Amino acid sequence: MKVILLNKVENLGSIGSVVTVKNGYARNFLLPKKKALRASPANLAYLETQRAVIEADNLKRKADAEEVAARMQGLLINLIRQAGESGNLFGSVRSADVAAEVTKAGYSVHKSQVRVDNPIKTLGIHSVKVELHPEVFVVVKVNVAQTVEEADAQLAAQEDLSATALADA
Repeated sequence: MKVILLNKVENLGSIGSVVTVKNGYARNFLLPKKKALRASPANLAYLETQRAVIEADNLKRKADAEEVAARMQGLLINLIRQAGESGNLFGSVRSADVAAEVTKAGYSVHKSQVRVDNPIKTLGIHSVKVELHPEVFVVVKVNVAQTVEEADAQLAAQEDLSATALADA
């Protein structure tokens, strides 16, 4: 199915691009989320008349996202979870868990914006990407521990390692 992108879609194209995608991807994701329109002569004409408005709106949303990203830079959240003696979690940390903690920290983030590349199933400090805009990402550190005291100890150990690495360099 050919569609016209209304937003930049990662690994697909930018605003105004006419791309061919599988029918299910278009019907179930791109069209319902208003990220694309079906490629038809009427929709192409509509896009040409509205291109300036769509691009201006995109630039405004991107500027807002960059402002939030600057404030979120270096954000560290603590998650307290149950784990076995070997440090493996009973379950895993999901994107919804990270989104809830980031929201508690004062930033409005939906779970669909959180990109957990590898499932977090161990204690420690992990990096998670948060997509504030299709072109703006920020990395959030997630400190997974069994207690608040253990979280503080992990953070102190991480800072000691960073200081040692800087001194060696």
